Amino acid sequence: MDFMHVFVTPLLLMGIMGGVFGVLLAIASVIFKVHQDERIGLIRAVLPGANCGGCGYPGCDGYASGVVNDGAPVNKCSVGGASVAEKIAAIMGVDAGESVPMRAFVKCKGTCTASPRQLIYDGIKDCRSAATIPGGSPNACPFGCIGLGTCVSVCNFGALSMGDDGLPKVDGDKCVACGACVAACPKGIFTLIPKAADVVVACNSHWKGPMVKSVCSAGCIGCTLCTKLCPVQAITMVNDLAVIDQTKCIKCGKCAEKCPAKCIKIGEKVEVLAKSA
Repeated sequence: MDFMHVFVTPLLLMGIMGGVFGVLLAIASVIFKVHQDERIGLIRAVLPGANCGGCGYPGCDGYASGVVNDGAPVNKCSVGGASVAEKIAAIMGVDAGESVPMRAFVKCKGTCTASPRQLIYDGIKDCRSAATIPGGSPNACPFGCIGLGTCVSVCNFGALSMGDDGLPKVDGDKCVACGACVAACPKGIFTLIPKAADVVVACNSHWKGPMVKSVCSAGCIGCTLCTKLCPVQAITMVNDLAVIDQTKCIKCGKCAEKCPAKCIKIGEKVEVLAKSA
């Protein structure tokens, strides 16, 4: 009797309670089941699966859910491009809209020659770590490329490499504009521009002329000459740095021709590697 009271009865009670709770959980799973919109699965199936985050969502699953549940634009997948946008639009029953092919661009011409390195950095070979030292950079220009290649390490598409001049090079044919380099660069020298953009400002400095020249011979000196020469007012000065509105630029080349610092470039022969390179 003592054995039954001490061991068997508690086991029976636990078994009964487990069975009751199991039935209740089964009923609850049916009542409170969340039905996923089938369009999420259809969209996920047409996405390339790069999970690069370039769309602004945490991976392809997040973007598929965002399109259906949050009304995210159907043309935000930079890897898939226009063809994927059209497939998603067909699933959602909307217009795909215009997809402008983009690419990464390096806003810096501060090579080892143009912008001298003022410190010997012997820490972790990561630009984000080097940016924490006093002054924000081992280089003379605090706005320029640090040159340790963090951008190359985060690019999942092999579109970036470090050049002999100490600056990253973008392979325009491989770049999918995922934005990983933009997010990783502690100096913000990367930006995404239309692939068709031919006139660009290769500088990231917001200092005034004399200070710029003291640390980099290729930096924008904020002279405003380009803004005065532009026939369509496509160039403005933002914190002493020339900024080109690509939607207005007619590629006349007057700004690049007269730029005293030669930091406005026509074409991308230096910054973007040709496929044959």
